[in-house]
Amino acid sequence: MTRLSRAARGVITAVAALLTVTAASAPARATPDPKAPKDFVALSTVDPTIIQEMRYFTPHNFVGERVDGYRQPICVLTHPAAEGLHRAQRQLLRHGYSLKVYDCYRPQRAVDHFVRWAEDLDDETMKAEFYPEVEKTHLFADGYIAEKSGHSRGSTMDLTIVRLPARPTRPYTPGRPLVPCFAPKRERFPDNSLDMGTGFDCFDPLAHTLDPRVQGQQRANRMLLKNTLEKLGFVNLAEEWWHYTYKPEPYPDTYFDFPVAWKSLSARH
Repeated sequence: MTRLSRAARGVITAVAALLTVTAASAPARATPDPKAPKDFVALSTVDPTIIQEMRYFTPHNFVGERVDGYRQPICVLTHPAAEGLHRAQRQLLRHGYSLKVYDCYRPQRAVDHFVRWAEDLDDETMKAEFYPEVEKTHLFADGYIAEKSGHSRGSTMDLTIVRLPARPTRPYTPGRPLVPCFAPKRERFPDNSLDMGTGFDCFDPLAHTLDPRVQGQQRANRMLLKNTLEKLGFVNLAEEWWHYTYKPEPYPDTYFDFPVAWKSLSARH
């Protein structure tokens, strides 16, 4: 009986070891990425004339690297928001202008990336351009960084206006000296947009749409963007001249996390 028990235990141990080795050698199954609802579209399929400069796909942003979730440099929006931009673009084209989008739908994983970056007080790689007068410890309290973003609901975008014909924007080279985002246009990073008084994603009160210090042509350019979009159902965020949301939102309470990529979309044209 003792010999049999020992033999049985030996067989069980061998089988268990074999199963362990088999499980360890089997490739782990990757969790598939979530997909966008059917009414999310690539903006280029609705209006291919709108210029796209998707900053978070590049290292030229306040984080200083490509942001999580941006697999391809495309603007993704709910269909009503994309149609709204198409109507605005038709109006601007008649006057020799074009819209240019910097960011559109933003996955929750990108917002999480922003939060991790903001909590890392040692990383101030891009401070000289994007938040030269704001202490990183104040980014949450001052409202520049939050754990949720309206962009993740699919109907919010960051954009500007470009005079046609659009001049190419000089590529960003990491490591080059940075200039404050509120410096005169001829000094700050070159952007082919109209002079809005600050660059995109400028963490400074001068970026407030109606800041009284912004006057003359800069204010007129902001009002051209604001008036054009608000007549078509868009609402501006007062603290950011570039930030607009199309109303009513199809998903006012849902924060999506599918990647920014063609593969995420149901309708691929």
